[in-house]
Amino acid sequence: MADAVTSRSIVASRPLAWLRGRFRASEGWFIALAICVGAVAGLLAVLQSEFARGLQRLLFGFSPDQRLSGLGRLPPILLLWLPAGGLMLSLVVWAARKWRPHQLIDAVEANALYGGSLSFRDSLVVCFETLLSNGVGASVGLEAAYAQAGAAVASFLGQRLKLRRQDLRTLVGAGAGAAIGAAFGAPLTGAFYAFEIVIGSYAPSMIAPVAAASLAAVLSARTLGAAPYSIHILDVQPPGAVDYGLYALLGVICAAVGIALMRLVASAEVLVRRTRIPIWIRPFLGGLVLAELAFYSPQTLSSGHGALNADLAATLSLSALITIFLLKAGASIASLALGFRGGLFFASLFLGSLVGQVFFHLVELSSLPLHLQSTTAALIGMGALAVAVVGGPLTMSFLVLETTRDFGVAAATLAASLIASSIVRERFGYSFSTWRLHLRGETIRSARDIGWVRTLTAGRMMRTDTPTIARCATLAEFRRRFPLGSTTQVILLDEAQRYAGIVPTPAAYLEGPQETDLVESLATNREVTLSADMNIEQVMQTFDRSESEELAVVDPEMRLLGLVSEVYVARRYAKELEKIQQGLFGEA
Repeated sequence: MADAVTSRSIVASRPLAWLRGRFRASEGWFIALAICVGAVAGLLAVLQSEFARGLQRLLFGFSPDQRLSGLGRLPPILLLWLPAGGLMLSLVVWAARKWRPHQLIDAVEANALYGGSLSFRDSLVVCFETLLSNGVGASVGLEAAYAQAGAAVASFLGQRLKLRRQDLRTLVGAGAGAAIGAAFGAPLTGAFYAFEIVIGSYAPSMIAPVAAASLAAVLSARTLGAAPYSIHILDVQPPGAVDYGLYALLGVICAAVGIALMRLVASAEVLVRRTRIPIWIRPFLGGLVLAELAFYSPQTLSSGHGALNADLAATLSLSALITIFLLKAGASIASLALGFRGGLFFASLFLGSLVGQVFFHLVELSSLPLHLQSTTAALIGMGALAVAVVGGPLTMSFLVLETTRDFGVAAATLAASLIASSIVRERFGYSFSTWRLHLRGETIRSARDIGWVRTLTAGRMMRTDTPTIARCATLAEFRRRFPLGSTTQVILLDEAQRYAGIVPTPAAYLEGPQETDLVESLATNREVTLSADMNIEQVMQTFDRSESEELAVVDPEMRLLGLVSEVYVARRYAKELEKIQQGLFGEA
């Protein structure tokens, strides 16, 4: 019986093993896999959007052709759904922490630190909490849920098929980008979202699978009859030569606003933690704050899709634009600080459009003989602020291009976005997602793969067959045990068998020291050691500071674990970099 079961399992595993071989060996097969992932990501994006909007319509009672943030006014009684929704989210968060008590990770963190490995169950939690947060009206976007779902499907399939590390990272980026592309009906936006934000690099081997996945997602969403979000532009004026200088200044302003917004979110989160308000009640309090803000303007609710279109179509005064900006920024900060889950992707687009319109009014009020168009300024501000917060200058520029079909406006957006990106990178160094990871103690600044650095530790690189001798031994004993040429270094141990330094073997044979002298007098690096968990970058930095060729690896009690040489570390680092480059260019 046991033999029969084993035989059936072997037969069942053969098709999967055959598929694994095809996906690992053939670029065409890998592109086909990316297309499948993209199609599923597009389907999931549509389902998530319908779920969240359906919940909003159920709670707030608006028609299917409307959006929550685009409503003119909400009855005060309906605003009670915001704290009630906060309580519902609290129960979900409490249950999720019981089920998955560890820290949940997103696609950016998975690609940067774990080679694309992403938990499917954790992703279910992230998606449901984001859908519920947006569905009850919190000022957070659904893009985080879209990207998480697409990345989770890609990671699940890639891990089952045992893809190479670089291929898995590419597939995860393709899944996340495809979901974003499906949400906006913009395949180029989705593809560059994958490159710039989730993968963290471009390479020839990535272009085809990522682009194919994004296009498949958009076609999948259209086949289902889903109407992707679009920004309705009636009249766009291409910028002139002088206008580019003004829009460059707008890029600088958006960089400052983006940095301020990210710091305010972090400060608000720290303030909430210091108040020691129980986690379970924070979303309820957040709902109360949002209800108060929504009483003045429903544009503070949800991610802002309806509000963005409404404000572009209307002619709002400078004071009205500033008021809406402050209310929306406050709502986003309160939502994230008080426990609602989501991101600032679309909120930054909406806020950026307001910044652009404010900039237009300020230029018009100036005495300078300059004239801009409000809609063009709004679009460029939208892209520049989104780049300052989310990152991805090409992503946002292609979003504007695919929205307006105007290359002139897209070019000005790219110029402003590059300026905003450069300033944020130099003066701040993080996007919103990596900034929040930094506050958790992580060191990543992008989705660039640094996970291999963390896994390549001193403990993995050390050799354990290290010769040792007591520090109280004489030079005569040392020379007897270790003839010249037998070894390059000998470790000294004290009476308690703890590390006491390193003696270079040639130093014991130099003229001057007497045979009766203690070998301890020749010891070097008594205070400089490595711990087993130090990664390769930390090891290399320690070698640079100590100017040593070999260093001992010790435990917290200074007991010897092994020895690491600088030559081996440098060779191993170069080899790992070469493997990554080969993977990027499809040579591995």
